[in-house]
Amino acid sequence: MRYHPLSCDMFVDHRNVFKSRLESQSLAVFVSNDVMPTNADGSMGFKQNSDLFYLCGIDQEETILVVFSNTFSTNPDALLFIRETNAHIAVWEGEKLTQEAARAISGISKVHWIKDFNAVMRTYFFQAEAIYLNENEHTRRSIPVESAQTRFNRNLKLDLPHHAFKRSAPIMHRIRSVKTAHEVECIQQACNITELGFRRVLKVLKPGLWEYEIEAELIHEFIRHRSSGFAYSPIIASGKNACVLHYVQNNALCKDGDLLLLDVAAEYANYASDLTRCVPVNGLFSKRQKEVYNAVLRVHRFASGLLTPGQTFETFNRLVGECMTEELLTLKLLSPQDVKNQTSTQPAYKKYFMHGTSHFLGLDVHDVGYFHEPIKAGMVFTVEPGIYIPEEGLGIRIENNFLVTSTKPLDLMEHIPIEAEAIESLMAEHKS
Repeated sequence: MRYHPLSCDMFVDHRNVFKSRLESQSLAVFVSNDVMPTNADGSMGFKQNSDLFYLCGIDQEETILVVFSNTFSTNPDALLFIRETNAHIAVWEGEKLTQEAARAISGISKVHWIKDFNAVMRTYFFQAEAIYLNENEHTRRSIPVESAQTRFNRNLKLDLPHHAFKRSAPIMHRIRSVKTAHEVECIQQACNITELGFRRVLKVLKPGLWEYEIEAELIHEFIRHRSSGFAYSPIIASGKNACVLHYVQNNALCKDGDLLLLDVAAEYANYASDLTRCVPVNGLFSKRQKEVYNAVLRVHRFASGLLTPGQTFETFNRLVGECMTEELLTLKLLSPQDVKNQTSTQPAYKKYFMHGTSHFLGLDVHDVGYFHEPIKAGMVFTVEPGIYIPEEGLGIRIENNFLVTSTKPLDLMEHIPIEAEAIESLMAEHKS
């Protein structure tokens, strides 16, 4: 892996919290993701199952983790099964983890080869009064192909038809939504790398560049600082392209007078960051661009201040909507009559701000967590209001990442330029 080794204490702590939530005499099984094929003999890059990584730190395919409840007979704690390496694999794919290396990364003493899984686990399965199975239960998931975990779950239920099976997802969603100090360090490092990429763009951006040239500048900076790359598909949208919320073609020319919307961020050690900025291609905001930008920035700052322990998302979204409505009235995009005619299901502001303001952030850019439960200290959220005016070819979104604390939200991207004047000043400095 490119990232610096993470402390095994991080994963031991995660497992201890998870184990404390399991029922008596139970165990939980987590399976690594598949290496997905492309065409011919090609394959996509490997991306680990976030829950498995969270609990053991193993960033390798063909891995199974078993975690036991604290009350399990013989108290085996956890078992790790990894792919057995050999000289042939080392030549063709590179060395895989040894059992000693897996112990050092995970803090798990009992490491076996995955080929021995059935033989080792037979006794434990029959001792278990309940078996927790992992599954992707993200509310926005879209899974047209069967995962390795899903296949494993189906086969285990066929092999053990009389066992009681439970879901690990409700536990994982709650414990992963509250970040540990180790996790915040990883997210902060991802934010720091993102800052380096953004500052690089400010140095080179000018009319006549293509959006994909900006993408190239960003990926260069991310990778050279130990990131695997983008935390999500980068959105580099100039002019009217910024009004397409998930624009990822990145193949248009950046023109004089246009704004460039950058929704791009780095990952580090599998942890995501998530940044959006809008910058003038020629280095100067027009009067209209600046007034819309500043309106979005005011909503951004208002919304971030609401991220406090005990806050509900129902109240959060209502207050942000009211703030955005006032800004849209000031910009003459909404009329008092529009507001009068709005309904609870179709608020007037949604015409120009149609997406959500915040989401959980962590191992996944849209991380797991429960929006129906109050906010807690330790959670990390994005704040990303936007105003999109297709008739003006103008789309503006501003996004930073915030750690909820017992006092006030901590902006993990506070050092990344956000004021329109600061962006203009930096771009002018690089041109001189």
